[in-house]
Amino acid sequence: QVQVQESGGGLVQAGGSLRLSCTASGLTDGDYDMGWFRQGAGKAREGVSCISANGAITFYTTNVKGRFTISRDNAKNTVYLLMNNLKPEDSAMYHCTTGWLSPASRAVILDCPDCMDYWGEGTLVTISS
Repeated sequence: QVQVQESGGGLVQAGGSLRLSCTASGLTDGDYDMGWFRQGAGKAREGVSCISANGAITFYTTNVKGRFTISRDNAKNTVYLLMNNLKPEDSAMYHCTTGWLSPASRAVILDCPDCMDYWGEGTLVTISS
């Protein structure tokens, strides 16, 4: 049984930083992509960032580029999202996701949440102004 567990959310002031972590367990094939989506109150789900199985390919949505950094430690089956210079509009429930992607799916993954296979329950990020 695959389980995806996020941690690291919290309440910080604008301009602050948080690092989210997500560990996936129960996966039998290590060649899986991992990523983060978020959903703010009253907003649609948004792809934030994804990283390929070997960490060589990363994607970021436009409004987090230069502020967020995704990375992974395959020995720990863990993906991280370092979020700097946080803004109130970054407030959302952040969900970790993982799955096996074709190159074509990977290219559009931030717009294709259904391309992923497994999801965590989320970790809440709240940014105060």
